[in-house]
Amino acid sequence: MDRLDDDDRPLSPEEMLHLIKEQQATTVRRLGGDPLLTHTPWGITWFAGFGALFLNYAYGLLSRSTALAVLFALMVLSVATTYFAQRTVNAQVRGEAAERGMMYGLSWTLGFACVVAICVRLSLLLPSEESGLLWAVASMTVVAVLYAAGGALWRVRTMFFLGAWLAALNVAGAIAGPAVH
Repeated sequence: MDRLDDDDRPLSPEEMLHLIKEQQATTVRRLGGDPLLTHTPWGITWFAGFGALFLNYAYGLLSRSTALAVLFALMVLSVATTYFAQRTVNAQVRGEAAERGMMYGLSWTLGFACVVAICVRLSLLLPSEESGLLWAVASMTVVAVLYAAGGALWRVRTMFFLGAWLAALNVAGAIAGPAVH
C-alpha cells in the first residue's frame, strides 16, 4: 500500500484522539507562550529585590537607597521582559480574548499606579520602617487580588489559590510587622 492510499483511509478513534491532543498542545504552545519568560524575571525580582529590603530592615546590611535601587532596577527589567515576551504572543490573539487580556494587563498598571500615589502621600507621615511596611503590604495586596481575579476570570484554580495564599501571607506579614513582612 503506498502512502497516498494510507492517507486517504479514515483515522481510528485512537488516532483521531491523538491528533486532537497533539493539535491542542501545539495551539496552547503557540498562543500561550512560555510562562517561564514571564514568571522567572518576576520571581528573581521578588526574591532579590525584596530580599535586599529585608537585609536593610532586618539586619541593616544594605542601605535603604541601595535596597530600593536594586528593587527598582529589577522591576524595570521585569516589566521590559514581560512586555517583550507577551507582545509576540498577544499579536496572535484577537477578539474578546485579546480585549480581556489587555484589560487584565492594564489592571496591573493601574493597581500599582494607585499604590504609588497612596504610598508616596502616606510615607511622609510614617517612620521609615512603617513606610516600608505600607509599600510592601499595598503592593502585595494588588498582586494577591489580581492573581485571584485572574484565576477567577480564566478559571485557573492554581492562579486563584496562589492569590488567596499571597493574601493570607500578606495579612500575616502586616500583623507581624516591618522586619518580618
